[in-house]
Amino acid sequence: MNDYPPKLPVAVVADSAASVPAEIQTHPQLLIVPMRLTLDGKSYLDGEEIAAADFYRRQRLSDSVPTTAAPSPAAFLDAFRAASNIAESVICLTVSSRYSSSSDAANAAAVEASEEMVNLQISVVDSQTAGGGEGLIVLEALRHAEAGLTLYGVERSTNAVIQRVRLVAMLDTLHYLWKGGRVPRLAMAGTSLLNIKPIFELRLGEAGSLARPRTRRKAMGRLLGYVTKHTTGSPIHACVMHADCPGDAEEIRATLESNVDCQELYVTELTPVLGAHIGPGMLGVAFWSE
Repeated sequence: MNDYPPKLPVAVVADSAASVPAEIQTHPQLLIVPMRLTLDGKSYLDGEEIAAADFYRRQRLSDSVPTTAAPSPAAFLDAFRAASNIAESVICLTVSSRYSSSSDAANAAAVEASEEMVNLQISVVDSQTAGGGEGLIVLEALRHAEAGLTLYGVERSTNAVIQRVRLVAMLDTLHYLWKGGRVPRLAMAGTSLLNIKPIFELRLGEAGSLARPRTRRKAMGRLLGYVTKHTTGSPIHACVMHADCPGDAEEIRATLESNVDCQELYVTELTPVLGAHIGPGMLGVAFWSE
């Protein structure tokens, strides 16, 4: 007689670039594969070996440039093995392939898993976003997996949300991008002089500049204006992300809650593997309309 519980139809795997609520990170149907970051010569597993607040404190004090790395195929393969113990199939969500090799690593692991676990179906899906945007997609996949949908059903609903998710964010400074060689010295000097707080959007893998307000207060207003502009009156699902500025994040959350029909609204710290490149003070909103 088999005493093992029946397997679930679908388990969800995601890399740690996804910003999801802390209480969801330990969901039994979700496995998060940590990315890796290095600061001052020491390597950490993202989300496991260093707290976000501690990382941003060290980043402010450090002269070195943090580096990041996608999970290895072996790390994804371990997650697929764990998932195979509880589910008949896996949907694996990764940060946008335009900015990380996480998707490539997951696909390589899926090929190896298909030879080792022949009865396990695996679908690797590029979220085409990051942070809270990826987090919202993970949550939608998890809801449908919990509801007992097939892998095809979960993948179909997830892809529909990918097409709708928008992410808008402001940087407190270009200093950290400049340190990492992503901003020319001349542009850095001009931006520091004008105290610009750049605002950018990320949608379907494409990042673009939206505005360059000169104060943080104006930049926060632009974030809220962007969300309002791109909501259709339908309920929205939203994630407010911050890099060590919880007070500002709470202000944005409260304003959204009061002025927008939010079906889902939560605040998370920006994972250090993303904050490593843009630095503390970042504030953003990811959302999609039903």
